Amino acid sequence: MKGIKSVLAIILAAAVIVSAGLPAAYSVNSDDNDSSSAAFDSSDFLSTKGKYLYNAKGERVILRGVNLGAWLVFEDWLCPYEEVSDNFEVINTLEERFGTEKAYELLNTYYDNTITEYDFDNIKSMGFNCVRIPFWFRNFYYDDNGTKILDENGEWDFSRLDWAVEECSERGLYVILDMHGAVGYQSDAPHSGKGTSCGLFADTEQGERYRELTDELWTAIASRYKGNPAVAMYDLLNEPMCDVNCTELDRRKNNEFIYTRLYDTVRKADPDHIITMECIWTMFALPHKALKGWSNVVYQVHFYQNSDFIFNLFVFLTRIYFADTPMIMGEFYPHKTTTWKNCFTTMEKYDFNWMLWTYKATGHLMWSSDWCLMGSKDGFERAKIKSDSFDEIKRKWGENQQTQSGFQETGHYENNVKEFLK
Repeated sequence: MKGIKSVLAIILAAAVIVSAGLPAAYSVNSDDNDSSSAAFDSSDFLSTKGKYLYNAKGERVILRGVNLGAWLVFEDWLCPYEEVSDNFEVINTLEERFGTEKAYELLNTYYDNTITEYDFDNIKSMGFNCVRIPFWFRNFYYDDNGTKILDENGEWDFSRLDWAVEECSERGLYVILDMHGAVGYQSDAPHSGKGTSCGLFADTEQGERYRELTDELWTAIASRYKGNPAVAMYDLLNEPMCDVNCTELDRRKNNEFIYTRLYDTVRKADPDHIITMECIWTMFALPHKALKGWSNVVYQVHFYQNSDFIFNLFVFLTRIYFADTPMIMGEFYPHKTTTWKNCFTTMEKYDFNWMLWTYKATGHLMWSSDWCLMGSKDGFERAKIKSDSFDEIKRKWGENQQTQSGFQETGHYENNVKEFLK
C-alpha cells in the first residue's frame, strides 16, 4: 500500500515560521457546482484565479472526483494477478511466455473490461464531476527506449485515452490526466510501474534519455488535448520521489528541477490548460509559483496518515503556505482515527478540491476496506502470471472484470461519501 513518512514534526515546525492569516473560508452552494450531463463545450474550459478554479463562463468549479486506480497502471494489491511484483514484471513475463503481440492482447483484454461506458455512467450517477486517470509510459511505449506503440494507421496510439476523455466529456465529467509512471520512473514505489527504479532524476546519460522521452510523451499529450474542455489539468508526475530515502531538501531540489523542465515542455505545446504539481510529502517539496514564474497551476497533496489532528493540521498549514494557489487532494484515505466526515468538512472549509482513491479494485480484502467504492463479497480470480495458460489469463481478465458482472458497491460510497457530493 501507498505509505507516507511522518510529517507531523515538519508541519509543526512550519506553524512556528508561518505568520500569515488564513483567508476566510468560501461557502459553496451545491447548485453552483452542478455539472450538466451534456457534453462539455468551450465554456467549460477550466483555469485558475487566485485559489479557485473557474470555467470560461466565470463560474467557480469545485472538483470532487474519484481515481481510476489499477486500470492503466497495475498495483498488485488492487489488481487480479499474482506471482509477480509490479506492472513491469507483468509485461515482461507475459512477453517472455507468449510474445509481445499476445502479451498486449492480454493487457488490452484487461483494459477493455476493467473500465467501460458503464463505469462512467456509474461515476456520474454517484454525483462526482471528475475522474483522475493514472497511466504510465508503457501504455504508449513498448519499452524504455522510446519504441512507440502504433495504431492500425501507423500513428502513435492514444486511442484508449482519447476514448476515456470523450466518454467523460459526454457525461460532463472532467478528467485529470495523471502521469503515474514516467519513463525511467519517478519513485521507488511499484505504483509508478516498477519498484526501486527511480531513474528519472539520475544525473547520467541514461537519466537524460528518460527525461527526453518523458518530454516527448507530455508534448504529445498536451498537443493532442490542447483546447479540450473535458481535460481539467495535466498532472505532471505522480508522487515524485515517493519512498526514496532522502531529506525533504533533496526532494525539493529534484522536484524543482523536473517540474521546471516539464512545465516548460507542456507550456510550449499547450499554453492554456491547468498544470498540477504534487508536493509529496509536505508543502516544502514545492516552491511558491511566483518564485518560478508558473501560472495557471494547481498544487496537489496526497494524504495517508492516521489521525484527524494530523489531517487538519496538514490541510490548514498547506493552505496557509500556498494561500493564493488552488489545492487538490489528489489521493487520500483515512487510517485509524482519521474520519471521513472530518476529511470532507476540513477540505471544504479550506477550499480543497479532492479525488478519492479509488473507484474499484479486485485485490485482497477490498470488500472489508474503504479503499474502493466497488468490489465483490465473493472475491476475484487472480491470474497466475507465471503459470496460467494464455486462455486462462484472458478468461480471468475478461468479462469477469466488468463492474456490471459481479462488482457491488462496498458501502463506502453510501456510508461515507454520498452526503458530501450533494
